[in-house]
Amino acid sequence: MKAALLILSDRGARGERADASGPALEKWLSQQGVTTNRCEVIPDEGAMIIERLREWADSNTFDLILTCGGTGVSPRDVTPDATVEVLDRLIPGFGEVMRAKSLLKTPNAMISRAVAGIRGQTLIINLPGSPKGAIENLEAVWPAVPHAVAKIQGDQAECGTP
Repeated sequence: MKAALLILSDRGARGERADASGPALEKWLSQQGVTTNRCEVIPDEGAMIIERLREWADSNTFDLILTCGGTGVSPRDVTPDATVEVLDRLIPGFGEVMRAKSLLKTPNAMISRAVAGIRGQTLIINLPGSPKGAIENLEAVWPAVPHAVAKIQGDQAECGTP
């Protein structure tokens, strides 16, 4: 599986803060046998997020695109809104599971607006901005990710066991 990481951080994009989430996700994905072919830090700007997600998903280069950051309720948190703009289909279960698992650790999980879905043959998942939160959320949904990617890309195998 080939992945791309889009890190949303105004301060990171201006060089005022080093990105810790991208390297943490890259390491975790590598341990799952996933190659990260791209990692970019951009500001929390809806138009830029939309442009990058469309460009990457439409390139057919990545099976999985993970966004990191901008999933909360502050005025600059626009990642879910931008993501919905580019998706062909939503997959609500990913966000539901991430919020449910996170809620066991923090009540702030209920204000996450993270979404996931499909554009073309690419799975896109929003993750929170902190390295710890991003990894925990990805771990929560990971059991379904390889299967989802295979199905999105046309796998015709049966889903359940007879």
